[in-house]
Amino acid sequence: MNQIYPVIIEILQIAILLIAAPVFIGWIRMLKCWSQGRTSAGILQPYRDIAKLFTKDVVLAENASWIFRFTPYLVFGVTVLVGAIVPILSVDLPLSATADVIVLIGLFAIARFFTALAGMDIGTAFGGMGSSREMMIASLAEPAMLMAIFTVSLVSRSTSLSQIVHVITSKGFILRPSIAFAVLAFILIAIAETGRIPVDNPATHLELTMIHEAMILEYSGRHLALMEWAGMMKVFLFAGLGIAVFFPWGIAPKDNLIYLPAAILFLAIKLCLAGTGLVLIETGLAKMRIFRIPEFLGSAFLFATLGMLSYFILE
Repeated sequence: MNQIYPVIIEILQIAILLIAAPVFIGWIRMLKCWSQGRTSAGILQPYRDIAKLFTKDVVLAENASWIFRFTPYLVFGVTVLVGAIVPILSVDLPLSATADVIVLIGLFAIARFFTALAGMDIGTAFGGMGSSREMMIASLAEPAMLMAIFTVSLVSRSTSLSQIVHVITSKGFILRPSIAFAVLAFILIAIAETGRIPVDNPATHLELTMIHEAMILEYSGRHLALMEWAGMMKVFLFAGLGIAVFFPWGIAPKDNLIYLPAAILFLAIKLCLAGTGLVLIETGLAKMRIFRIPEFLGSAFLFATLGMLSYFILE
């Protein structure tokens, strides 16, 4: 029976990812509308958008290659795979042996690489512009991401996400300067990786501000639905990754399904707080110019480096 527990948890975690990601995005949009004095479309509006896109026909350009057709399915599949690796509900996952930070960042890089290729595949100006901007951000965000996670891995003596969660929860809450710097770096990186304000604006199609939207501008129908759904899951996963690495209290331990209801409750509370914090950031800041993004991500790398240095100096 103990061998069935991890499989049940894995299936439940993937189901929560698929179902809760649009709700999380709907929560963010609803809070943002309220904060700006606008009427919200409702927390379930992302579901209606995805369902509407699945009913529409796919329109492809004449010169679209297999890369353009294959990319939505690859991006969606890779994102679901990441959701099966990150310990969102429990550390007792069948894929916990591969739940390594380097593997995780590599999976995100595969999805980004094929999305950039698809953006350039059609040959439009928007696609090439968005792909070049996306790769520029990736070249700056990925080293900072590794540095921030490695700072936490020094504390847990492992780059395994399950081991990081286990060590931090077993030691209890300790306010470490290195972790504080790593949290600041991770927040800046998550904003850039998920294309949120001030780095990108997911609600616009203006030429001067588009980054991620420019790469998927030629998609339609079920292809666009998969890309949009994967984008929602990516925001959910970065919130879940931040919770697992920095605030893992409430995640269920191994071989025990009794803690799962409490883990789901804690996850919902943490996600509500994360969405509220994201809305406060986006409401208080404006979209920055593209040439300011290297400074933004450079600050994230600096915070991560300070976190690692403070670990060796103070701890």
